[in-house]
Formats: sequence, C-alpha cells, structure tokens
Amino acid sequence: MGNKTERLNLIRRIVGEELIGSQEELIKRLAEHGVQATQSTLSRDFKEINISKMPHHSKGYIYVLSEKLGSEIAANIANLGDAIHDIKFSRNIAVISTKSGYASAVSVIIDALKSKNIIGTIAGDNNILLILHEEASREDVIAQLQQLFPTLTY
Repeated sequence: MGNKTERLNLIRRIVGEELIGSQEELIKRLAEHGVQATQSTLSRDFKEINISKMPHHSKGYIYVLSEKLGSEIAANIANLGDAIHDIKFSRNIAVISTKSGYASAVSVIIDALKSKNIIGTIAGDNNILLILHEEASREDVIAQLQQLFPTLTY
C-alpha cells in the first residue's frame, strides 16, 4: 500500500477506532499494515485530514478526528470547564488561559459555537487567542462562553 489516499484512509480508520497517543505509536500501527511513514509525513497528513490531540483520562492524550472531536469533547465538557483558568481582554482580542494541553480541545468547542461575536480562535498549549468582532461586547462574549464553561471568570 503506497498511495497517499490509502494511507490517509488507514490513518482515519486507526485513529477513529483506537486510542493512539503518539506519532510513534501510529507509525508502528501503520507499519503493521505495510505502510511506512515518517513523523514529518504524519504531521502533514494530520493537517490535511484534520486530526487533533485531546486529553484522555487514561492515556494522557490521544489523537482524534476533528469531526469526532466535538462529540468526544461534549462527553467531557465538565472536565474541560475545570481546565479553564480565566479570560482577559484587550480591545477586540481576548486570551483564555487553560491548563497545559487543553487549549486545542477548548478552542474546538468555542469554534463550534459559530458566534457572531467571535471571528476565530488560535490555540496554543495553554492559551487561546480569540479574535472578537469589532462590535462585540465583552459581556456578550463572557455570557456565551459561560453557557459552555460556567466556571469561567474574568
């Protein structure tokens, strides 16, 4: 199996069915199916097929398909709410501080809101940058976010 489409489909299947916690682990699973891949190839593949990492209670972190991430997160939203420390504003930018490793999972939930007040998010390891619409009020943004994350303070 050498073609890219087949490799991407296999990656989707493995990540969708198994708890894969590292690129090394996925490389081994691919090799068991006759597919050789490097970490740099996997990184490009992850971007192309939208694979994200999220915290997992027993494995530490696992890879998930972004289309499944919303449901995975929804099942654990109470745990993610505890991962958020606070939010700070500067004009039409806000920064949410999270526990280390949780920013990506939290930003997926925020993006799924499709809020008219939030243009987009950029997640790091423990911070999320929110770009707010110019007319958005801090109070409206906080109210929307507190519906998802009741413990959010500012």
